[in-house]
Formats: sequence, structure tokens, C-alpha cells
Amino acid sequence: MRIIPRRSALHQLAWAAVATIGASALPAAAQEAPSVRLLVGYAAGGPVDQGARLVGAALSRELGTPVIVENKPGANATVAAAEVSRGKPDGLLLWFAASPTVTISPNVMTKMPFDPAKDLTPVSPVLSYYNVLVVNNDQPFKTAAELVDYAKTHPGTLSYGSAGVGGSNHLGMLLLARRSGVELNHIPYKGNAPAMTDVIGGQISMMMDIISTASGFIASKKVRAIAVTSPQRNALLPEVPTVAESGIAALKDFDVGGWYGIYGPKGMSPELTAKLNKAVNAALKQPDLSKRLKELGYDEWTGESRKLADRAAKERAMWATVTQGIVVD
Repeated sequence: MRIIPRRSALHQLAWAAVATIGASALPAAAQEAPSVRLLVGYAAGGPVDQGARLVGAALSRELGTPVIVENKPGANATVAAAEVSRGKPDGLLLWFAASPTVTISPNVMTKMPFDPAKDLTPVSPVLSYYNVLVVNNDQPFKTAAELVDYAKTHPGTLSYGSAGVGGSNHLGMLLLARRSGVELNHIPYKGNAPAMTDVIGGQISMMMDIISTASGFIASKKVRAIAVTSPQRNALLPEVPTVAESGIAALKDFDVGGWYGIYGPKGMSPELTAKLNKAVNAALKQPDLSKRLKELGYDEWTGESRKLADRAAKERAMWATVTQGIVVD
């Protein structure tokens, strides 16, 4: 365990309290333990922010110290990730990552400010998710097939939002458009929340949003759900068909999802990584959090840090074939 020289005795005890995961009782000095900063690369109010705040609260209970979520949107979440990659590997700075930044962005960004395979320490998987395609209520189509037909007869008139160029909802819509042979205009935002605001207001036609946050807008009839991107229907939206059910042959195997994971700076010790991993997994097993995540349409995805690293590497290779021709400066 790495201790930085000349720290005060109180600070050393406080740091030890953060690293001593799962302790049922903490020393009095740990009451003043420094907060763990959990960075999110997207705007407040979006699905990644929502997930981070739910998990962060549960993780705080496991660590016995505050976990403070900080939003640092920009550049496909690489601003937040890059800050973590440069941080001290002491367990006090973590990144709540959505998969596109480590699996898609390396394939499309010309100036990636960090190497996700080398400059971060994978800590723990968190959960898996799928998107739902939602449209403004004034749009005339109600199914994916009707959307495609409309786009073919009105080329270039439909627009869709995303959390940024190279995001999973950008590429999910791009994949749908390319496979079905239609032209859609992409409008990138700094997160899903502002994009959803413009779908509701009619500034853009549609977007794919994570089921967890889109479900509330669907239930309140602020937007209309067209299809989910999972291979099977989602338990939270059982009446909404999958894209694969559209009847369009080119979309019959459509399957586009993502995941959340927690990373730390490069150089974290195996012992500290293992302790943080244990804390995250314990947090995800807390009954209240587990129940809430299922209610939001998420799928449980837990395990050792290696599981996160392996999936990220596999999906980076997969998205490399989909993103050919897409470049983000």
C-alpha cells in the first residue's frame, strides 16, 4: 500500500479508512477522511450521471467515507477520463465510465488525450444497459419500419441527437440508418439530457437514450418509444418491440448496448484495486440499489477487475469495424 511521505498522521489514518473496505466500524479519525471523487464525463441529469449517483451513494456506505460525484462533460467524456488518468493512484480519484469512451472513442478520435488500455486501472464492472429509440410526439411514425419508410420518402429531413460523436447512441443510430439505407442528420450534444430536452421540444426528431432515464419520459408521454436495441424486449418496457422485430431484414440481428465500469489512475496497487473492487461489488449487492437498478432497466454486471478489462478490449476491436470513416477532431 503506497503512503505519500510527510502526510499528517490524521491524513494517513483517513486514507487508510478509505482503503479498508467493508469495515463495520471506523476509527474516530476516519470521520474526517477525505472524500472520494467520482468523475462523470457527461452533464448532470443524464443516465451516466444518474447511475454514478446511485452507485456512489452505495459505495460511500461501503467505504465509510463520502463519495462525491463530479460532472466534467466534454470531448466524449475524455475530459473526465484524462483527469483521472493523471491522478494519484491512491483510491481517492475514480472515473465512472460509460463504455463508449473506452471502446468507441479510441477508434474515432484523432487526439485521444489518454490510452484507455494503458493509462487507467480497471477497478470493477458495474452494470450493462441497452437503449430505446424515442421520437418527438409530433412525428408521424410509430414503428421502426414506419420510421424507415418515412426517412426514405423524406430524405435528409429527420434528425437525431446523441451524447456526442462516437457515442453508443450516435453509432447505434448510424448503424440503424446504414443497414436500412436511410439518411438521418446527426446532432451531437454534451450528454443525453440536453438531447432529450430537444427531442421533447421538437428541435430534433429522435434519439436513442438509455432505457433507465428514457423510461420516465416515455411513461409521462413526453416522447414516444419506437424500439429497444436489445435482442429481447426489456422487462421495463415490455410493450416496446426490439429493432430486430421491425420486419426489416437488414435489422434482424440488431443488438447495440453498453456498460458502466469504474476506473482509477494508472499505477494503483493490486491490493488497493482488489479492495476497491470488493467495495463496488458489495455496493451493487445492497438490496435497495440492486432493486432500483432493476427498476431502471439495467442488467447486473459484477465481478473482478479483469472482467472489465477483457470486455473493454473485445469491444474496442468490434467497434473498429463499425466506425470506419468516422473521425472526431
